[in-house]
Amino acid sequence: MNHRTILVVDDEPKLVRLVSEILQVAGYQVITASSGEKAIVAAIDKQPDLILLDIVLLGGVDGFEAATRIRQFSQVPIIMLTAKIKEVDKLRGFNAGIDDYITKPFSAQELLARIGAVLKRAGDQPYPQPVTEIRINNLHINLLNRTVTRDAERLHLTPTEYRLLEVLAQHADSVLSKEQLLSDVWGPEYRDDVDYLRTYIHFLRKKIEINPADPEIILSSQGIGYMLTTRPQPE
Repeated sequence: MNHRTILVVDDEPKLVRLVSEILQVAGYQVITASSGEKAIVAAIDKQPDLILLDIVLLGGVDGFEAATRIRQFSQVPIIMLTAKIKEVDKLRGFNAGIDDYITKPFSAQELLARIGAVLKRAGDQPYPQPVTEIRINNLHINLLNRTVTRDAERLHLTPTEYRLLEVLAQHADSVLSKEQLLSDVWGPEYRDDVDYLRTYIHFLRKKIEINPADPEIILSSQGIGYMLTTRPQPE
């Protein structure tokens, strides 16, 4: 046994069973997920060594979005399973953070070869533990449950406001450029819409800061971008 664990994400039970059998015979431990949402939770809870992720998944989170969200907290290798072979799909996958892709249908030999190559490139260094919650004074950000509370009272954020906070939280205490935030939250086509980002930072501060005019959680870095700081501020 090589004691490596692989997360297989697909909503086709027959394919999941087939892939699982191939991997188990090769000595891998296998866990499965049938949706993008479950894949994200499994990536946090189970800490797999590699993820096989289908592009087309039932539900609101497809493979591209799942990969993008997993990349916010983990560098686990991701191989995308796809029936699509268009160049735009490959580029979209790599932009989402995948390490390789394999086109359906594939042979057992090809699957195992791709997995072995990606794991070899990744090396044996352990991946950093994902951030699942952040507490800043009386503010609690739970990234697993996607909730934000102050003094145990839930704050109601729009999906975009939450996504912006999530990206900042996953890179807590590091300055993110305006271009990176715009790309990660809205998409690469928004990279130059700095006023758009500034507006949403304003809205978000109004909801999570005690004094939005003098922010203590989301700080500005002049000319560069923004940072969510976890350093407790004096009350």
